Amino acid sequence: MNKQKIKSPWAWVPSLYFAEGLPYVVVMTLAVIMYKRLDISNTDIALYTSWLYLPWVIKPFWSPIVDILKSKRWWIVTMQLLIGAGLAGVAFTVPTTLFFQSTLACFWLLAFSSATHDIAADGFYMFGMDESKQAYFIGIRSTFYRLAMIAGQGGLVFLAGKLEEVTLFGKDEPSIPMAWSLTFLVLTALFLVFSLYHKYALPYPEGDKDKAVKGFAEIMSDFGDTIVTFFNKKNIWVILGMLLFYRLGESQLVKMASPFLLDGQEVGGLGLSTSDVGIVYGTIGVIFLTIGGVLGGYVASRRGLKYWLWPMVIAINLPNLVYVYLSYVLPDSFLLVCASVAVEQFGYGFGFTAYMLYQIYISEGEHKTAHFAFCTGLMALGMMLPGMVSGYIQELIGYQNFFVWVVICTIPSFIMVKLIKVDPTFGIKKQNI
Repeated sequence: MNKQKIKSPWAWVPSLYFAEGLPYVVVMTLAVIMYKRLDISNTDIALYTSWLYLPWVIKPFWSPIVDILKSKRWWIVTMQLLIGAGLAGVAFTVPTTLFFQSTLACFWLLAFSSATHDIAADGFYMFGMDESKQAYFIGIRSTFYRLAMIAGQGGLVFLAGKLEEVTLFGKDEPSIPMAWSLTFLVLTALFLVFSLYHKYALPYPEGDKDKAVKGFAEIMSDFGDTIVTFFNKKNIWVILGMLLFYRLGESQLVKMASPFLLDGQEVGGLGLSTSDVGIVYGTIGVIFLTIGGVLGGYVASRRGLKYWLWPMVIAINLPNLVYVYLSYVLPDSFLLVCASVAVEQFGYGFGFTAYMLYQIYISEGEHKTAHFAFCTGLMALGMMLPGMVSGYIQELIGYQNFFVWVVICTIPSFIMVKLIKVDPTFGIKKQNI
């Protein structure tokens, strides 16, 4: 077989970005729901699952290694195998007595493998196609990444919920650990298929080859230059404040949203079943998150980031009030809960557009790829640190006061938007003359 044979991007872009999105959702959302169903406290869930953001925080620091060692193609196939190993580890350790420690170790392997896979996949995307095809398939890759979110937060949670209701292997009552073990076995099989498929489906781009390894001194010199130029940017403290505080409220809300939906009304939750959470948060929520993001990108391309900055910061923060409403009213209407989550997630998707465009804006210039990686690392740090204490705060003051606290935590976001400077023309789509 001729390795240089051109393969259609349709043969690998959808599957590659579905495979990129799924493990991130597993680590960030599925793990939270699983631990809640296995009776782990909100404090421990928030603390330990927030630590799993760390691989994405420090991703910029080892991305040069992926760039200089082996090909992006090799990294993709290998990381998908490691992701499968991490998922298998979770599947086999969930039913054990030391499941919390064991599964966390497996989630760490999964998180580092997933973050490394992200680096390789995004790099391969640029090597595997010319610029016109890259532009054409940008929407395709985003769509399949979102579909992975629906599959993970929606389909897999729904599956686990249904398995929780089934009596297995002659037992007298359903086994929640066994239900989640089977769910992760399904995921394991899926990633073995992904790895095998991509071994043959990915093309062999001319620019993606094993490279001659640079000397350590040269690597450190290049890396040091990117760090210095990033932190020498004008108004760097305002930039750092924006990156770290824009999602201060959302970073805490996202960790406690699923526990709130699952907890019984006697402790201030809504008492939904696992399958119901898969529908409301993992399916309807993600759909409206996607719609908000698409609309945000469209309107920003018409009038620019600066014009939409204030509407977007309002959109990402103000809808958090629906959780205050839900925690005080505790409605029995499933439709009302779905509508409330849809409003919050739509606002999140719409408002997050400004955050991503701002990262692109401040990354412009020399080393823009590396500087954008620093931005995404700081973005993950801004999610990790507040998320770690969110469970403790919630258990200390209860769901009602916690969601009020989340709304208060949106204030720094408005302050930073007031302080930043943005070129009025940035983000406006240029018309062909």
